[in-house]
This record gives sequence, C-alpha cells and structure tokens, in this order.
Amino acid sequence: MIVIEFSKIILKTTLTFITLLILTRMLGKKQLSELTFFNYITGVTIGSLAANTIINTSSQYLNEMIKLIWWILLTIFVTLISLKSSRVRVLLEGEPIMVIKNGKIVEEALKSTKINLDDLSMLLRSKDIFSITEVDYAILESNGELSILKKQENQKTQNRLYMPIEIIIDGNLVYRNLKELNIDKTWIYKELKNQGINSIEEVLYGEIQEDGSLYIDKKS
Repeated sequence: MIVIEFSKIILKTTLTFITLLILTRMLGKKQLSELTFFNYITGVTIGSLAANTIINTSSQYLNEMIKLIWWILLTIFVTLISLKSSRVRVLLEGEPIMVIKNGKIVEEALKSTKINLDDLSMLLRSKDIFSITEVDYAILESNGELSILKKQENQKTQNRLYMPIEIIIDGNLVYRNLKELNIDKTWIYKELKNQGINSIEEVLYGEIQEDGSLYIDKKS
C-alpha cells in the first residue's frame, strides 16, 4: 500500500514537472524574470496551483491540473494581446513615471504612485545614491524599480537637452513622453522624412537622444 501511494506521488510530481516545464517555456523569459507586477502575481499563482496539483488526492488531481494549464494558457493569451496593443500593455503592466526631472522631485508623480519621500530615498540608496543632488532624472519603472540618470560630473561639458526616452513604440507615438519633453509631433514626422521614412508605422522604436536628435530602429 505504501509503495502504491509512493508511486502515485512520484507519478503526479513527474507529470506536473513536465507540464510546468513545457508551459513555462511557452510563457517566455519575460514571465520567468517577473519584469512586472502582473508577471510576479502570475508566477506566484502558478506556483501555488502546481503545489496544489501535487499534494491533492488522486481524485482531484485532474481538476487541479486543468486549473494549472488553463491559468497558464490565459497568461499566454493576455501576453500575446499586450504585445499587439500598447493600451492593453499599459492597463496590465502600468507605465514608467518620471519622479525626478532636471534634479527636481516631481510631487504629482509621487502622489500618483503612492510613493513618499522616505520610499524615494530608500530606492535611491539601493542604487548607491545618497544625495538627490547627484540625480538628473529618475524614472519609477512598472516593476517598482528606479532607473537613474546621474548628473554630468564635468559641468564644463555641454548640458544635455533631453533625457533619452522612447517616443515611438511599435509604430505608435508615445504621447505622454512627447508632452513631457514638450516636443510637437510635426517635428517627429519631419525628422522621419529626413531619415527616408514615409510612415510612422515603419518604425519599431524611436528615441530622443541627449542632444535632441532622433534615433530610429526600423521594422524588419
């Protein structure tokens, strides 16, 4: 009897392991690296469902396995939609928010992200920055990480006009960043024509550089 029960446990664990191995490969590296809060919650849920699948009785095993497979398939479906739609991507994952601009704290950004000054100081220290005077720009990413662009050490060098930031993604203008940089979309279209690009749909990624120039990566 003990041998039979042990064999069932081994079989269930092996089947669950193989299923997870196949399905997590389908999910892709973004899910595995937990880049966003959505990825993190999904990963935790998958782990919980997998554990339930193993520990439940044999009569419930199939039901638990169906739950696990269906959850992962839903995650894959939502991920595919977010790849095609920037609006869905923002809805699911949020968007980066600038919390320090030109060395100044953006108070409205802190309020909207529910981040207080102590939290901001802690995030800066995690990047080995102990004084806000060292920071030119800081962006709170959708996964809660803080990205920092330090001030130029040599003040005699030419001051940067902009913080490098994306303004075109998957053939669509990122209007929030255009507004942030006070750049008119007419200028964007003009720059595209100067680079031999007739339609914004041809652009995979576009980024404003520090000197105000436009970097373009065309779709293949």
